[in-house]
Amino acid sequence: MRIGELSRRTGVAIPTIKYYVREGLLPPGELTSPNQASYDESHERRLRLVRALIDVGGLSVQAVGEVLGAVDNPAQPLHEVLGAATKRMMPRYGDAEDPELAAAREEVAALIERRGWRVPPDSPAARSLAGALAAMERVGHGDFAEEVLDQYAQAAEQVAVADLAYVGRNASREDLLEMVVIGTVLGEAVLAATRRMAHQNASARVYGDRPPGAGDA
Repeated sequence: MRIGELSRRTGVAIPTIKYYVREGLLPPGELTSPNQASYDESHERRLRLVRALIDVGGLSVQAVGEVLGAVDNPAQPLHEVLGAATKRMMPRYGDAEDPELAAAREEVAALIERRGWRVPPDSPAARSLAGALAAMERVGHGDFAEEVLDQYAQAAEQVAVADLAYVGRNASREDLLEMVVIGTVLGEAVLAATRRMAHQNASARVYGDRPPGAGDA
């Protein structure tokens, strides 16, 4: 197909496609004349992946180039390819220390050791969890980690197994990477909405038939 057809199929403007080619995110088309190039389905797939990384994953053009470099390197283990994508999609957090955050980091490290997770305690996700636990401590709910955190971790393990089982049905590295991008962002939205529905159900079962102000029988 010509670049115009590639643009129509993907919804990406021609100047943007040319920019991605210059930046190495998209392989150049096969020259059919000095001023014309031909593109195929592999270009369309790669272009859609680039847009998913930028639009859904929120990555910069530079970060997309680094992730795609990992995808295209056959010597790169798949685990590291997936890690390259998820690491760049995690928000960054400040380094400001306080007693709550220091304690929360210790709690997260203990959780990782307790559950035998192969996760560095200073990973972006671990830092994110520590920040959330520290915030809970500051508003008077520091017992959350002691009472509920392991149950959350157990549920998260089940979700992770289900996610990877679904992703594993896709054969190519690009398939896997695309599912990580979509699953990381949209999957979290699905999980949050499902959790809210479960809360609504649990609340209705526990409190739905109880008149206002009634205590336990």
